[in-house]
Amino acid sequence: MQEGADLLIKNASELVTLAGDNSKPRVKEHMTELGVIKGGSVAVSGGGIVAVGKTENVEQKVNITSDTRIIDAQGKTVMPGFVDPHTHLIFAGFREDELKLKLEGKTYLDILNMGGGILRTVRETRKASKEELLSNAERTLARMLCYGTTTVEAKSGYGLETETEIKCLEVIKYLNENHVMDLIPTFLGAHAIPPEYKEDVDGYVNLVVEETLPEVAEKKLAEFCDVFCEKGVFSVEQSRKILMKGKEHGFRPKIHADEIVQLGGTELAAEVEAISASHLVKSSDEGIKSMAEKEVIGVLVPGTPFALMQKEYPRARFMIDSGVPVALATDFNPNCWTESMQFMIALACYNMGMLPSEAIVASTINAAHAINRAQEIGSLEVGKEADIIILDCPNHMHIPYRFGGNLVETVVKDGKIDVGESK
Repeated sequence: MQEGADLLIKNASELVTLAGDNSKPRVKEHMTELGVIKGGSVAVSGGGIVAVGKTENVEQKVNITSDTRIIDAQGKTVMPGFVDPHTHLIFAGFREDELKLKLEGKTYLDILNMGGGILRTVRETRKASKEELLSNAERTLARMLCYGTTTVEAKSGYGLETETEIKCLEVIKYLNENHVMDLIPTFLGAHAIPPEYKEDVDGYVNLVVEETLPEVAEKKLAEFCDVFCEKGVFSVEQSRKILMKGKEHGFRPKIHADEIVQLGGTELAAEVEAISASHLVKSSDEGIKSMAEKEVIGVLVPGTPFALMQKEYPRARFMIDSGVPVALATDFNPNCWTESMQFMIALACYNMGMLPSEAIVASTINAAHAINRAQEIGSLEVGKEADIIILDCPNHMHIPYRFGGNLVETVVKDGKIDVGESK
């Protein structure tokens, strides 16, 4: 008996399925495998994908009725919704004036030492109500959805005290339960050194591991534990202590590693078997190879060096050639205010030497692996969630080629059209 279809997207110029062995993230030459079907279709029922293939084959497999919503995607590209596996979604306030400081030559750490940067956002976030944080995040998520992102990892980290960290994670939980997009929560209590612990960093580390982490675990507010391992922030030893304590509470490790200084965070990511390590601008050859051996996903955020006006970007080509599974993310935050994964794909190609196919794999199925969701999202395959985007372009190479705009015409989340004229 044929299965009924609520929605049929047919005749795509390119149906980018990302189908294949997705039990592990893709590495090396497999990062170019997009599973493209010319003249392809995808059928949806009850929020899930029930058929994928050539249009004539799909139409034979499913029961199309008068109630089936049909979208003709002729001349267009259809692909999975983007997955953004590294964002700092929850915060209050702006930092637009810091652009002037950067133009005057001030570095990220200079601005932090002046009381700006993360610490400035911490002050605003501590004062903000849940309602204000919720409203800010909802506006951001609406823009992300319009740009084709359907799943977002969201970190805490602008509280740097138990009460505010819990407040931020509770906002993430509420959004995940009530917003059309899926949010994956990460605890990042070790994002910076709070001013009240400036002379006692170990004291703050103890607060995180003895008070905040246990409360986050008790309230079941996070899935991952992250730490900013960097000179002037948290040392390798302090980061290890936090991540290992997080593992004891059931949180999989993530790590901000070697963004500004080669400190050894990349090697630590492999040691603690982190699911992912982010930034990696200054990572050593040995650290990158150790990540490959332990299958740690390298989440690259090219928007950050762009926003910091740095000439040096992560060595994506070396990472891919070394066997590191690479993902892309926006690193959305007050210092890197971008909601567009399309722009990240362009930056990955123009500034990190990634092929368009590699950048798309990094923004979909590998990004899904970086948040432990690859069995549900990240590719268009039967049985997966129907998170689908339709782009007004004939093939996937237009995404980096036509940088700075928005090619997304229609967004389908959980089988429902949420963005587009077809809604």
